[in-house]
Amino acid sequence: MLFILYYVVAITVLILHFTGFLARNNLEWLILVLAVTVFPAVIYL
Repeated sequence: MLFILYYVVAITVLILHFTGFLARNNLEWLILVLAVTVFPAVIYL
């Protein structure tokens, strides 16, 4: 269940990034937060 929620949030953030919404509202740091949360899973696997 948490994996599904994580993927929904990640896809939403990526869509907002590519549409330019994050840049207009100074929320580009969300992309960095998303990237940092992915690294432990990649290293663990």
